[in-house]
Amino acid sequence: MRKKKFVRETSVTMTELVLPNDTNTLNNLMGGRMMHWMDIVSAISAQRHSNRIVVTASVDNVSFKEGIKLGNVVMLQAKVTRSFSSSMEVNIQVFAEDIPSGTRVKTNEAFFTFVAVDQLGNPIDVPEAIPETEEEIKLYDGALRRRQLRLVLAGRMKAEEATELRSIFYPSESQG
Repeated sequence: MRKKKFVRETSVTMTELVLPNDTNTLNNLMGGRMMHWMDIVSAISAQRHSNRIVVTASVDNVSFKEGIKLGNVVMLQAKVTRSFSSSMEVNIQVFAEDIPSGTRVKTNEAFFTFVAVDQLGNPIDVPEAIPETEEEIKLYDGALRRRQLRLVLAGRMKAEEATELRSIFYPSESQG
């Protein structure tokens, strides 16, 4: 039987200050730097869940809603949404804060997938993620659909095998 771990135990918050070497010529945070920070915070979350070495397996649904300016404080929040046999989906939300004005705005969100591996790089089992809050349950429930979509797009699953996706596109089949 798989071990279990509460989603709240995987929560990680990372804070960064946007400095000149982090920005482009418009004094906005470079997207690559943001993705680097997102990878770090989400990997720590996955490691907290699995207590193992993790490797990034996929990155999807990275959205850049607002530019982040030089001098802003960036807060990245990550937590495991669901785990499968050896993989974990991690949700990352990013907020930018302008200290002088006191405004804080959500700027980015993404889902990263990690695989826990042993010292030889072989996938190993991870604990089951247990959601508790309404938000955690919503993310948990959607994780299987997102996983199936990733697998179909990567050519690792046939579309007709993606039962969770079929229920979205063919709702009458699931009512029958």
